[in-house]
Amino acid sequence: MTKGESGKSLFALFFAPELRAWQGEMALPVVFWGYGVATSMVLVILHGTALDAGQLAFQQVLILISAAYTVFILVAIWRCAPNANVFWGTLARWLTVAWGLNTAFVLFFLQIELGMRYAHG
Repeated sequence: MTKGESGKSLFALFFAPELRAWQGEMALPVVFWGYGVATSMVLVILHGTALDAGQLAFQQVLILISAAYTVFILVAIWRCAPNANVFWGTLARWLTVAWGLNTAFVLFFLQIELGMRYAHG
């Protein structure tokens, strides 16, 4: 542990890369493809598995996690965009806006469908 790390909490040390992404201090490709695309795919696979298994409570938890994660990744990509070439940074920001809107609609309709399934038992 370095001298600067000794005063940090275990939480801050464990999530140091994510905090760097949130603060816009990471390379855009790492945040976009690693934290954005790859992690979102994991969430999609988990949700599909929960849908297939009929696990309503797990689906609800995943909707909430996905919503919170989407806010995190949109902010992180937006803040990391200046670390890249102007073209790629601008493209990432526009794709992030489209991604955010798409995710909001998907989660909204998943929540409606889940609510209807809860209502019908």
